[in-house]
Amino acid sequence: MIKPFLSLILILGALYFFPKEQSSHSDPFEGISICHSPSDDMAQFVNAPGFASFHPSPIPFEFEVKGEMVSFPTEDGMKANGYFIKALSSSDKWLFVYQEWWGLNDNIKQQAEVFYDDLGGKVNVLAIDMYDGKVTANPQEAGKLMQGVKEDRLESIVIGARKMAGATAQIANVGWCFGGSWSLKSALLNGQQNLGSVMYYGMPVRDVEKLKTLNSDVLGLFATEQYISEAVIKEFAANMETAGKKLTYKIFPAVHGFANPSNPRFDAEASKEAYGMAIDYLKEKFGV
Repeated sequence: MIKPFLSLILILGALYFFPKEQSSHSDPFEGISICHSPSDDMAQFVNAPGFASFHPSPIPFEFEVKGEMVSFPTEDGMKANGYFIKALSSSDKWLFVYQEWWGLNDNIKQQAEVFYDDLGGKVNVLAIDMYDGKVTANPQEAGKLMQGVKEDRLESIVIGARKMAGATAQIANVGWCFGGSWSLKSALLNGQQNLGSVMYYGMPVRDVEKLKTLNSDVLGLFATEQYISEAVIKEFAANMETAGKKLTYKIFPAVHGFANPSNPRFDAEASKEAYGMAIDYLKEKFGV
């Protein structure tokens, strides 16, 4: 009677202590602590363990200002702002630049100028303020700002920027992190006026039906990270294929935010390669 009892204890102990087999098709968001279902919203990651550590406070710097702040009406009856660098001669070519979660800070303005210069001054460049004037260098505050913005307000800002550019404008988009997501969303919102989208480590749109409406291909420049992970990126690639759209992407062996020179974790080598891919893509789109 004792032996069967001991055998039962051993079996139950094995079931308790030995790990269960993990499915090879697990959800890429499994284990991430978020307050709602996974979506294409970067704000879902704000409360995830360790996400803020990917965003050390930007290092202050100075740069020569070439553009100017402008305002434009938005679809919701309000106004929005942007840092605008006008093409040297009249042009219907526009590049929309989208901020990181910090807001429209000097780093984004400077990067807008870098694109402007390397596109030969032939393209109007507008770095769009998606936070209505709010800017921070504090990761906790940045997370709150990103969580606090409303999708309909952000869409109104993009549509307002498109109308500022004009009905004949041909628009490409580029952004990082929060702005990487909005580079793709902007491409969708800009419809037939969209030329292309460059996404630096931003959360992709997951809705295949929305992706089917894209008027261009997409260039994705991703990092090696837990949140916008290889699984998430491969899902995006599969969704783009299903939608009949082209995605070119690379996952760099660098951390989230690697392309920001004001980031203490800036990776010069990865940033140089990624920028080379981005500017070549945009030159091809604009024909410059």
